Amino acid sequence: MKILCVNAGSSSLKFQVYEMPEEKVLINGYIEKIGEEDCFWTIKINGEKIKKERPLKNHTEAAKVLIEELLENKVIESLDEIDAIGHRVLHGGEMYSKSVIITDKVIKDIEGLIKLGPLHLPGNLAGIAAMKEAFKDVPNVAVFDTAFHQTMPKENYLYPVPYDWYKEYGVRKYGFHGTSHKYITTEMKKRLNKEDVNLIICHIGSGSSIACVKDGICYDTTMGLTPLDGLMMGTRSGSIDPSIIEYICKESGMSVSEVTNALNKKSGFLGVCGKADCRDVEQLYEDGDENAILAYQMYTNRVAKYISEYYLELDGKVDAIVFTAGVGENGPMFRSKVLRRLNALGIYEDTDSNNKIARFLSEREGKISTDDSSVQVIVLPTDEEIMIVKDTYELVK
Repeated sequence: MKILCVNAGSSSLKFQVYEMPEEKVLINGYIEKIGEEDCFWTIKINGEKIKKERPLKNHTEAAKVLIEELLENKVIESLDEIDAIGHRVLHGGEMYSKSVIITDKVIKDIEGLIKLGPLHLPGNLAGIAAMKEAFKDVPNVAVFDTAFHQTMPKENYLYPVPYDWYKEYGVRKYGFHGTSHKYITTEMKKRLNKEDVNLIICHIGSGSSIACVKDGICYDTTMGLTPLDGLMMGTRSGSIDPSIIEYICKESGMSVSEVTNALNKKSGFLGVCGKADCRDVEQLYEDGDENAILAYQMYTNRVAKYISEYYLELDGKVDAIVFTAGVGENGPMFRSKVLRRLNALGIYEDTDSNNKIARFLSEREGKISTDDSSVQVIVLPTDEEIMIVKDTYELVK
């Protein structure tokens, strides 16, 4: 069975085709800057990377390019060979705690959630519409980024604000990166041969979140109503005093929307030291840049703080702390500085093991804590796409 995995953003379209149940990747591609004159895309197939460019007006035209690439590269001989399409969808609200086959009702429900995900859901919906138009009668599946976190107890997902805000407007913590956290949880259950695992999963990349997994399901997470909450990130502030927004509006003359945009796109690493990519920040750190050193201290402090908080939530009964995603998988320096701040919990870095693990080094995964640590610390690459494909396969097979 050939399954197409789609992750559509406001101006982008990522895709992969898998052969299932073998879980073999046949092709992957990334179309960027849709709607702009300098639109381009890259294709990876059989170890070769190909780049092409031409203006694409919208996601419908991007879908046509996707089909062209599948046919030209002989991934398929005809569109009938695609058996199902799985879509990453940012938000499922309280309605969806698992993946579902997309119907008109599902689309209407997602449209009703745009107010909670205005930056992402329109692109997700455009991708769904484009695929439904291009691949007639092929089942489409929505895999929600919030679904994994719907097991949180009410005391963890509610904010201490007027209760009517929750009842009338849906103000609560939803959490994101759920597909990644679900993948790591599933893998750790296999590796530990245990269903009721207690984990602290650190998905650390340009966007970052930590999930507290208790008895095999999500108990708490750092992102909230939107992905802006929680950890400091590449361009996002993470949690701040809410009154800052009104204060800056009054002092600067900026609107609430402008301040919110700055908190999403001009804060975090970028706001403190002028660079958003952790690799660039680390280079500035090594060069002695004071703001980079400050930003890195703020960053690692906040990660260690949430790990410590979840350690207490789990009463110290933690099977593993797991680092994953771009920085988590490939940042020995980052991991080292976080672990040093966890010594009070009896957690210590195995420096040699830590320094060997990254995509560009000798190993991709492994334990980076000492044998006498109170909790084992693991680096484990995530794979959100395979989770999307597996859910799609299970629903349509």
